[in-house]
Amino acid sequence: MKWATIIFLSVGLLASAWFFYPTPEIDFNSEVKPIINKKCIACHGGVRRKAGFSLLFHQDALAINESGKPAIIPGKPEESELIRRITHSDPEERMPFRHEPLSEKEISILRQWIKEGAEWGDHWAYVSVKPVEPPAPGWLDNKAKNWAKNEIDLFILDKMKQVDLSPSADADKKTLLRRVSLDLTGLPAPEILAKQFLDDSSDEAYKKLVDGLLASPHYGERWTAPWLDLARYADTKGYERDYVRNIWRYRDWLINAFNQDKPYDQFITEQLAGDLLPDPTDDQLLATAFHRNTMTNDEGGTDNEEFRTAAVLDRVNTTWESLMGTTFACTQCHSHPYDPFRHEEYYKFVAFFNNTRDEDTYDDYPLLKEFKNRDDSLSLAKIVDWINGPRAKEIYHFVKTGQPAVNSLLATCLVNSSISDTKWLIFRNHGLAKLSQVDLTEKNHLIFRSMSWRDKGVAVFHLDGKDGPEFARITPENTKGKWVLSQTSIKNSPGKHDIFISYENLGMRNPLDDGMMFDYFYFAEEFPGKDKPGYKETQEIFWKLLDAEVTTTPIMVENPPSMKRKSYMFERGNWLAKGKEVEPGTPGSLNPFPKNAPVNRLGLAQWMTREENPLTSRTLVNRVWEQLFGLGLSETLEDMGTQGIPPTHPELLDYLSWQFMHDDHWSIKTLVKKIVTSATYRQDSRFTEEGLEKDPGNRFYARGPRVRLSAEQVRDLTLSVSGLLSPKMFGPGVKPYQPDGIWQSPYNGLKWVRSKGDEGYRRAIYTYWKRTAPYPSMMLFDGIAREVCSARRIRTNTPLQALVTLNDSVYVDAARHLALRMKKSASVVPDQISNGYSLAIGRSITTKKLNVLLRLYEKTATPFRKTSNSGEKPETDVAMELVANAILNLDEFITKD
Repeated sequence: MKWATIIFLSVGLLASAWFFYPTPEIDFNSEVKPIINKKCIACHGGVRRKAGFSLLFHQDALAINESGKPAIIPGKPEESELIRRITHSDPEERMPFRHEPLSEKEISILRQWIKEGAEWGDHWAYVSVKPVEPPAPGWLDNKAKNWAKNEIDLFILDKMKQVDLSPSADADKKTLLRRVSLDLTGLPAPEILAKQFLDDSSDEAYKKLVDGLLASPHYGERWTAPWLDLARYADTKGYERDYVRNIWRYRDWLINAFNQDKPYDQFITEQLAGDLLPDPTDDQLLATAFHRNTMTNDEGGTDNEEFRTAAVLDRVNTTWESLMGTTFACTQCHSHPYDPFRHEEYYKFVAFFNNTRDEDTYDDYPLLKEFKNRDDSLSLAKIVDWINGPRAKEIYHFVKTGQPAVNSLLATCLVNSSISDTKWLIFRNHGLAKLSQVDLTEKNHLIFRSMSWRDKGVAVFHLDGKDGPEFARITPENTKGKWVLSQTSIKNSPGKHDIFISYENLGMRNPLDDGMMFDYFYFAEEFPGKDKPGYKETQEIFWKLLDAEVTTTPIMVENPPSMKRKSYMFERGNWLAKGKEVEPGTPGSLNPFPKNAPVNRLGLAQWMTREENPLTSRTLVNRVWEQLFGLGLSETLEDMGTQGIPPTHPELLDYLSWQFMHDDHWSIKTLVKKIVTSATYRQDSRFTEEGLEKDPGNRFYARGPRVRLSAEQVRDLTLSVSGLLSPKMFGPGVKPYQPDGIWQSPYNGLKWVRSKGDEGYRRAIYTYWKRTAPYPSMMLFDGIAREVCSARRIRTNTPLQALVTLNDSVYVDAARHLALRMKKSASVVPDQISNGYSLAIGRSITTKKLNVLLRLYEKTATPFRKTSNSGEKPETDVAMELVANAILNLDEFITKD
């Protein structure tokens, strides 16, 4: 009776517990979606829809399949075909077909999910950011409360408690000085700033240090470096020919933007659509070079439209990966296999980028001209003031960008003519070519760029047929193969017309000889103000500026309405198989497109920077966190979707993202300061056995970050501590020491010519970057070729890296100069070595390490003393150079902490 009573009461208590505390509902994102992605989606998703069944979208999952019935009936698991199939005993009927069956637990989850209504869930990254209150953990004792410096630490402490970890003590001041200096500027702190911090014992000392580093011009250089990976920045165009591209002014724009702390929403708006802003400045136009870093194929025999299209698709994929942390590229061929993006939505997004003037041209048109000559800049301003009418903006735009011109490579119907090397329209005798549907409304003037090898040639322009009415005639002079800019009047012919160009030359005997070649045509009204005083002089200035030799940068320019391109879906992603026509649009699974926004790249930028957009702020916050801690809160910076690694601290990510948009007003410097002044960041990086066992990857941040420096930082730090680093900022890429034979440029014979003077000792971001032959030592430290956008670098640790820092001439040269600094710093060898270590590592050397380096010095010094006639310069101490080289190869030197 006694045991029966106990059992009865126990059952009753369990029943009561079940009644008052029912089993929690199944969570779609954390429980159901992983099963679908792992076991089902390969056959029933975006790529394949076997039996007509797809689990990619909710409406697809509940839709009628080829059987005539839905596979899922909400609330009725036993009537749902999905449950019948995953529990079937016949291997020919059971799903997954010819794969391991689902486990009992997985089946139970799916059955319960359907029973509860088969509700779909939105992935965390696709839900708009909401405000998050920092946790106030009840367990916080006074020690923990005193440790926390800001709200970030409260989130971190809350997670630490869950795994029974405690924070580490603060790093010592010298360690913290080196860490934050490298993180904020990529260089050791200036001596004055470092001394102020080390001598100041007040609570404000560290914040003053951070403020000083954020104000440094080197801050912009350091934070530009990772953005160049996102922008796939290079000084060459890529592909086989990989010829020179003059785009360094975009890199300089980035440095200035970071230093000015340009609000991030404005920062990306200008890069996506600076040309579409009202009366854009040169800086805003330069910003659009972000999407002109796409590769251009200069190889002969290629299809320009194919590679123009490839550049457009690259811009779409880059926009998503770099600015929204999402893989969107696979929807080029089919709906996304794992995330809520449809095939058609990809091409609606493509339509935003498909209407720009660039067309895989050799000269990378459109180009922004930079008039460095003050007189030229003043002359252009005078022209605009003199015109003082509705055409002033048009004239200014054409002088600065050469747009909107018709590129000759678009010519078709070629007879005795061709697109030479797929770049320019070239004519032989009796040649003919067609320019399709050119708008000639209110056009009575033609400006064109051409070259000729013959006298007595005549080019005639006909309307709508080779025998159509003549509306222009050109008699080019022999320019001996040099490009010249020319102009002529044309007859007014309203509307769009096919233009047929014929070329005849009575002096040409050989039918295979080339006569004339065109680059572009600009159809416009003649220069205005013919009846105004000063017309001739002003027109001459206009023509001089058009033909001036100036620095140019590829930029984005939108087509005018008369040149608007249509956009189509590509069947299976094939650009030659055009399907349904589409208009610009954004995915329906994210925030709606803003009302009254222009349906172009500027409207797209507004959509991306709206507070409702779930991805933009999260992506930037995650990227900044990764730069400071080595890993993002969500490790997969390139993919915050369902196949990415979920964030370790989702509440913290959302808290910072909300703050970034609202309280911080999109200020990156404010975000960076908030993170580096947290107690989490300031911890000592040494680990305990317990901490290493519980959290080997430091994902709960119970210790400070300890991360290998980037390729750029390793080089910059080496040059800095050796005294070689040039402080010069901005300008074209430089070419430091590099062995012969690395560059192979068979098309043009270009060679790597080493920069003179201190140019070769400038910061790494100024190093000339050739895509097919990137700077080798930086590649070995995980640099990338920048052919496509790269959201993060995966750090490696290989023997080749040690071979670089031990043997590469740059590092050997740096060791020699560091040795000279060491020799001058003290009169005795132990002090010289101690000072060298302190210069490099940022803290005092231990006795044990000093003794090791002293033994190295003595061991190598003796042989060189015996061979005093070796030809070494008197001031050279080879043994000290070896010691300096050893210091520059220490793990603690190339590691942030």
